[in-house]
Amino acid sequence: MSEAARRAYWRDLVERRLPEAARPGWPVRLDHCFARILLDHACGGPWRDHVRPPAYATLPLDQLEAAIALGEAVLAGHADLALLNRRSLAWRGKVAAAAVPEFLEDGDLILRRWHPEDTAPFAALNADAAVMAHFPRPRTEAESVAEAGRFDRRFVADGFGPWALAQGGRFIGCAGAMRILQPLPFPGGDRPGTTVELTWRLAREAWGRGFATRAARLALADLAGRCEIRAVVAYTAAGNARSRAVMERLGMAPAGTFPHPAVPEGPLRDHVLYRLDCADREDAA
Repeated sequence: MSEAARRAYWRDLVERRLPEAARPGWPVRLDHCFARILLDHACGGPWRDHVRPPAYATLPLDQLEAAIALGEAVLAGHADLALLNRRSLAWRGKVAAAAVPEFLEDGDLILRRWHPEDTAPFAALNADAAVMAHFPRPRTEAESVAEAGRFDRRFVADGFGPWALAQGGRFIGCAGAMRILQPLPFPGGDRPGTTVELTWRLAREAWGRGFATRAARLALADLAGRCEIRAVVAYTAAGNARSRAVMERLGMAPAGTFPHPAVPEGPLRDHVLYRLDCADREDAA
């Protein structure tokens, strides 16, 4: 389908199909409200802060496809529209955001909210071919700045997100958790917003020192205690032995494989999925 056809498809989705499908219990019923929710999620914050109107014409195609996929999940009853609406309104300051600690700590290892000065070392990390070997490609500086902003705004929307990771006062990467908001082909991943992913990404000089495992455990404890989230998933390209080893040290269990739809055909597309349910582990103890 051509780009023009996809943009027309988007307009039909938000202007006709979603309003016509509105049912009791949905928090919105009007076309501009559906567009707000979906566009905010495609941009990771209020969409007008990231793209000029009209969004149907100016939104980058990859973000438009993300908005379409989320809208179709809403239509199919696979996405919680009330949750998505609350996240959008929290970004816009229309509902109270959850209280979030400024940092979590384990000795010299700190998980904290993002600072403006983190963007340069984060961009350097994302430009390192070794760090990004299991991603489709390294990030540009502009992409890294945007990603750091999206990470920090997740704390506003959900009360948790990928934290900036510092060791001895020096930024070394990120670690934390985030809601999966685009449909993925595994149980739970097909219901955007309901499954939480554990994630980390460290600068190469921080590898091999146990920081990823320590940071993930710190984030897991915060999720279970403060956020009352006891079940998480993690996934990576099948050949990423380093990340798989961290998942296994955390006690996560292999849960199959899936082709990641955002990864082009090739050796990186097949992903391995791991799950951790703290409640199950406690019952077995």
